[in-house]
Amino acid sequence: MLFTTNWLSSVLKDVKGKVSEEAVIEKVFTDSRVKKEQSLFIPIQGENFDGHQFVDEAIANGAIAVIWDRKISVPESIPPEIPVFLVDDTLQALQELATQYRQKVNPKVIGITGSNGKTTTKDMVASVMQSTYRTHHTVGNYNNEIGLPLTILDMPRDTEVLVLEMGMSAFGEIELLSKIAKPDHAIITNIGESHIEFLGSREGIAKAKLEIISGLSDKGILIVDGDEPLLQQLHIPNKVISCGFDESNDLSISKVAINHNITTFTLSDSNTYTIPLLGKHHAKNATYAVMIGKLLQVDTKKIFNSLENLKITSMRFELLKGKNGVSLINDAYNASPTSMKAAIEVVKEIQGFKHKVLVLGDVFELGGQSKDFHRTVSEVIKQPITELFTIGNDAEVISNAIRQEVPTITSQHFQSQEELIQELQSYLNEDTLILFKASRGMKLELIIEKLLK
Repeated sequence: MLFTTNWLSSVLKDVKGKVSEEAVIEKVFTDSRVKKEQSLFIPIQGENFDGHQFVDEAIANGAIAVIWDRKISVPESIPPEIPVFLVDDTLQALQELATQYRQKVNPKVIGITGSNGKTTTKDMVASVMQSTYRTHHTVGNYNNEIGLPLTILDMPRDTEVLVLEMGMSAFGEIELLSKIAKPDHAIITNIGESHIEFLGSREGIAKAKLEIISGLSDKGILIVDGDEPLLQQLHIPNKVISCGFDESNDLSISKVAINHNITTFTLSDSNTYTIPLLGKHHAKNATYAVMIGKLLQVDTKKIFNSLENLKITSMRFELLKGKNGVSLINDAYNASPTSMKAAIEVVKEIQGFKHKVLVLGDVFELGGQSKDFHRTVSEVIKQPITELFTIGNDAEVISNAIRQEVPTITSQHFQSQEELIQELQSYLNEDTLILFKASRGMKLELIIEKLLK
């Protein structure tokens, strides 16, 4: 169980109905369609929906307790034996409940944020922690003001380490999540351009990411990208640990080697590690996991084995086999100009392909600077890239630039997925590697599905 309705009444004191130590809550959910006996339903209100309208469905699917906005009349259809906890705001109640449950279980909490790589880093940290501790972690990208509290409320009571991803699009959001999670240690993977439309500049993005320290334990350690100039001022002994390629970092990376499906790298601790991912940027993400392992005294061999046998969240640089043996890299979950350039650099280093094809789509939330940011991607598109295909609106500036600057690379822009899929047919063979990269809203995975076996 998570807790009882009696414990719940100690957090949310205004309750209508009977509470009991025998009434056990095993699941907290906000989606009335979830089927789970002994659950607590929390209806959330949005611009175009109100979860309160679906309370009957939630009860039919197993809810034995409900949190309710006191401004809304409690429907007579709720059975009298089901306690209704009255609150001013159901989302705030969800967050308060998560805060209290985190303190009740009291695991070591690792908070992770950053413009790029936070989901992969979360997967790596969780893998390392699972080698030694009972570990619970964010599933997928449940990393916002609803997803993070639900992740906390989904952890078993015997959890020893809780690994939480924290996402944001505006100032104040990471601060809120950090104060809910109260991390013992925190990681800032990097500072990119994601959400610059709302944050104004990379300096603004750095300021927003640094909100993660607002809930950090007094004895907590902040691990940062030491190669990022915007984080240089954070190099504080015993409080901040820097990781990166520059030798001045507390934990530095060298001897990176990228093979067909693995990356190996050596750290300044004299150990060499292997990850089943491609790219220098993933080596850096893995370094954060190594550092967390060291802080929590995980054996070095266990760290090595955890990274070598890593399982990652889907659509993050997945290497797939498609029709006629073509190699496809599915990196279509999300994108920024920084992560797009990093992915292209990886493709350039992979050996054994006659054709290296880039399929690039729009990067969203770049505001008025969008075309300029897209244009910067062309800076890294050089041989051995052989073909560039773009789709979307702003991505067209990339293919236009390459046609002018690197005419030896075949470059073409497409208005529809159907036209692009048709063009790709002639490249479906063992000699071709195709990278797919764009913001999630471009839905490039639909193209990938049609090219798989």
